[in-house]
Amino acid sequence: MISAECEIVAQFYDVDPMQVVWHGNYIRYFEQVRGLLLDKIDYNYPQMAASGYLWPIVDMRVKYVRPVRYRQRVTVQATLIEYENRLKIDYRCRDTQTGEVLTKAHTIQVAVSSATQELCLESPVILLENVRRALCAEN
Repeated sequence: MISAECEIVAQFYDVDPMQVVWHGNYIRYFEQVRGLLLDKIDYNYPQMAASGYLWPIVDMRVKYVRPVRYRQRVTVQATLIEYENRLKIDYRCRDTQTGEVLTKAHTIQVAVSSATQELCLESPVILLENVRRALCAEN
């Protein structure tokens, strides 16, 4: 499948009073790498809107395995797992130096018609074509 990754350095403003990254900040990390993944398939939020679809997140699961601490370097990876009926993206946060998995997560997004606000039970053709094109480019 298609993946993207970026490196994050945990900043002072990311940590809580226990000196670990506050759990809600992981969502920002996932959003950053999700944008890179969507760029790879040329279907990021501006392209979604232009194609007439909204893609709300309807489910998110996060498993915190080990804490991320101030100034720790973390590699965040997003992998497209499903795309035919919904977007399911898997995330892994790993310590950049050791490769140890620190956090596991996934999000599920569904297509909603901008015009009618109706949920689409299948992904739009433009997404399917873009994913297939990206898959061919990677092989």
